[in-house]
Amino acid sequence: MPSASFLTIYVNKSTLTIYVNKSTRTLGALSLLIALLLPASACRKNTVAGDPHAGHNHHSEGEKASCETQPSSRAAAILNSQSVPAQVVKGTGETAGMVWIPAGEFMMGASARDESARSDERPVHKVGLDGFWMDETEVTNAQFAAFVKATGYVTTAERIPDWEEIKKQLPPGTPKPPPDVLVPGSLVFKQPNGPIPLDNAARWWTYTPRANWRQPDGEGSSIAGKDNFPVVQISWEDAVAYAKWAGKRLPTEAEWEWAARGGISDAVFAWGNEAIDQGETKANTWQGRFPDQNTKRDGFYGAAPVRSFKPNGYGLFEIAGNVWEWCADWYRPDYFEQIARPEGIKNPPGPDSSFDPDEPTVPKRVQRGGSFLCHDSYCASYRVAARMKASPDTGLSHAGFRCVKTGQR
Repeated sequence: MPSASFLTIYVNKSTLTIYVNKSTRTLGALSLLIALLLPASACRKNTVAGDPHAGHNHHSEGEKASCETQPSSRAAAILNSQSVPAQVVKGTGETAGMVWIPAGEFMMGASARDESARSDERPVHKVGLDGFWMDETEVTNAQFAAFVKATGYVTTAERIPDWEEIKKQLPPGTPKPPPDVLVPGSLVFKQPNGPIPLDNAARWWTYTPRANWRQPDGEGSSIAGKDNFPVVQISWEDAVAYAKWAGKRLPTEAEWEWAARGGISDAVFAWGNEAIDQGETKANTWQGRFPDQNTKRDGFYGAAPVRSFKPNGYGLFEIAGNVWEWCADWYRPDYFEQIARPEGIKNPPGPDSSFDPDEPTVPKRVQRGGSFLCHDSYCASYRVAARMKASPDTGLSHAGFRCVKTGQR
């Protein structure tokens, strides 16, 4: 058993075992903590970092995940993307800092030619959308600080976990954990010292007391001098609160994907079909061997300041990589099947409720875009069709958001 003065989480299916100073406490699927693992753990492979077979299929056809492979050069060659004229239209006044996303119709989801796609990204289906405004960048520390100063808002990670809310998602009779376990905090990425199996995200995530948006890596860390970095350790609830204050809202999943494509149809990435490790750097992701070696080829180890990489065709910066971005929608793996129809669907709002077969008792919201921890051997979720999910009380050191606004150009 580990003997440590800090909190460490080990995950075994739906059970969390927490070791604190040699004492063992099993909390079942404690949603506030285990749900924080999902953006990483839901996209994993039974491989070891550095395994020469990493990136190849280790599952049955029905189990393929978005993190299994990057599109090969052959796949890239046959994915014939078609660009449509894209014009960057920047907002002014109430839409300052935003760009116009034009109305249009597109085929949402990953096509059969996308070898990295997983089942919840299909079938491809026709979607029509009205135009809307979208933040050029992910919401920054400075912007979120202004919101907190104006409202006194306290984020989820800064609050003592509410046991009454948590136990609604747990098996009946689950005992209440002691007070020294239910403490404010969040999960923080901890780089291992060497190659490790990639079958358990708890190997590189640690629940860290007092980790929050002000000190995203835990006590002693700081966002001083990082006003233009994306704010992280933000739950879905925090993002919604900010959006309302700003007179905006979170994008629907369909709006997010349409905007991310930037006027390019039938492409794997926001920039087209060239593999992420070919040519110039395109996004902030993990280079090297995940999770123990990062060559920082893109210039960054963690999050990058906004506007560090070229924008897509609509003028959106870091729409791929950097930090995960919350969407308004509930998550269901079968939602695309539910709304797929020959005539298409207009402005889909997402399902009425959530269901995740990996954790049926915990409702989830959609996240999009990938993060600085995405790697082609583990999580290729910087693809425009890639989907992820997490509980609304989730905050992570690589998760943030951007907003949209309904209106006219």
